[in-house]
Amino acid sequence: MTYYSELFKSPEHIKHALDGVDYLCDDVISTACFLAGSMARPLYFEGEPGVGKTALAYAVSTAFHLPLYRLQCYEGIDRSQALYDWDFRKQLFYLRLAQPEVGQGQTSLPAQLYDRSFLLERPILKALESAPCVLLIDEVDRADDEFEAFLLEVLSDFAITIPELGTIKPQTPPLVFLTSNRTREVHDALKRRCLYHWVEHPDRIQEIAILNRKCLGVERPMLEDMVAVAQRLRTKGLLKAPGVSEVIDWATSVHSLGIERIDKRAMDLTIASLLKYKEDQERVRENDYQLVFAARDDQS
Repeated sequence: MTYYSELFKSPEHIKHALDGVDYLCDDVISTACFLAGSMARPLYFEGEPGVGKTALAYAVSTAFHLPLYRLQCYEGIDRSQALYDWDFRKQLFYLRLAQPEVGQGQTSLPAQLYDRSFLLERPILKALESAPCVLLIDEVDRADDEFEAFLLEVLSDFAITIPELGTIKPQTPPLVFLTSNRTREVHDALKRRCLYHWVEHPDRIQEIAILNRKCLGVERPMLEDMVAVAQRLRTKGLLKAPGVSEVIDWATSVHSLGIERIDKRAMDLTIASLLKYKEDQERVRENDYQLVFAARDDQS
């Protein structure tokens, strides 16, 4: 039995705990988290941007009082940005201060330059040293093949060796969440190491419930209209369909402006919070937002 299997008593327990921190998930996601804990396997969540992949890791961290360490992947990231580096400026400053002592016969200075006080810990090393915790490796699809191979090595044995300090291997490994927006295909070897789950946009009822939690003060009929619009737009092949996070921003914008109905002026003022590509905005503006109003009227 793992530490996390004791913490995650059942999928229902996880779902209830996440609900307590305003993250509403379905049975499939809560079951995936439960299995990750009981099997000691990383979780690989793939899906469109804005469906709640990153937010899930933060919600699990908050709900179960686990510290979270986030590694944001990007093009060109390497192992030193993920694991550790040495503080060369601090080492150089120390060398200058220690020069008189070296002149008096001190011989252990090189070893002193590579002790803990000069180590810059990056997210993966911090997670290994602080586990049990949540390690979020965000947007892994932005990294390259070499970094994927490094992640596979780390996730296989959850141990790293720092030549100057030795091997670091926690008794309890971190609970790992990897996310991908599928901007490119990640190698099968990394996916095989993980429990894989494709995260869909929520259905209408669940999305209304999410907005009702996140957008206090917005009347339910308005939320229902906005969800109907968002769900219609997701079927129209936009460059970037609105995710839940964009709909929350949209509802917040509408509420902040005191708008009581989604009409042409409301769309002109708030479309930038819903759609983040100029081409998508222009497409939705065609025929005076008839696509938006049709979804709103169908809801009514």
